[in-house]
Amino acid sequence: MLCYEPDETVPNRFPDRAKECDFAMKVIRANEMGMCFGVKDALTLAHDLEDPTETAIHGELVHNEEVLKDLERRGFQMAPESRRTDLPASPKMLVTAHGISDKERSRLKEAGKQLIDTTCPLVRRVHLAARNLQNKGFFVVVIGKPNHVEVQGIIEDLHNYTVVQNIDDVASYDAPQIGVICQSTTAPSDAARIRSAIEAKNPDKEIRFIDTICEPTRIRQEANRELLEKVEALVVVGGKNSNNTKQLVILAEKRGIPAIHVQTAADLEPAWFTPYSVVGLTAGTSTLDGTIEEVYRALLDLDPTATPSS
Repeated sequence: MLCYEPDETVPNRFPDRAKECDFAMKVIRANEMGMCFGVKDALTLAHDLEDPTETAIHGELVHNEEVLKDLERRGFQMAPESRRTDLPASPKMLVTAHGISDKERSRLKEAGKQLIDTTCPLVRRVHLAARNLQNKGFFVVVIGKPNHVEVQGIIEDLHNYTVVQNIDDVASYDAPQIGVICQSTTAPSDAARIRSAIEAKNPDKEIRFIDTICEPTRIRQEANRELLEKVEALVVVGGKNSNNTKQLVILAEKRGIPAIHVQTAADLEPAWFTPYSVVGLTAGTSTLDGTIEEVYRALLDLDPTATPSS
């Protein structure tokens, strides 16, 4: 059986879980991980609605499959984010934590929909920064994933912009003023590298950088960095479409630390852990506390030496 050694960074959390076994494999949890306040607020608002059947969610409330299944069971209407332009019959529409553009907000209201807004305030801050830069005459560079719903919501209100996901996307822009913002879940290290590339390719231009990375993302990235100094492998829990969860995996891979991305405890493969004696555990900002705990308990009970069943 997998051994648990008490983690001094989380004092008195699970004092009774030490076990004796034939080999020792230490499981260390990140100091900061899991659901952020924006996601918690969105879920609380959704769960407080008296009649979910009257409400359609505009895309995915959060990028977490377990949460979405629960919302569907409760009666919410939902459609894939690729079909967010569809107008459901329900009189109410719930705007997700990822936000929408003012243009889309107007479209929904003109269609007679009552909006229930769960946009994260830190995402609102990105929208505001982008519009302010545009109003001041800046060409807006958005650091982020072009097809991500948050980025789409930002750029729909812009007319002079580009989206860059990595250094190779950076160009020399035909504009005297360049304003740079970030998708809220951008890895800080990636933002720094892309910002430097923009400055290098656009000398003698006014470049204004506004750091719009959300604090929960920054804190969890830093906690993950600290965790990676202590472990041989990493388990990251989160939805398959969650950008900030993927960033935690990427950070590990850049450090040369093997990482496995799981959505639930059922995704754990015992054989994967065979080479490692110290494993870390972290989770994205849309991951339920209960899911993290289930994965943690499964890790404690995992036997990497077992022969896989055929």
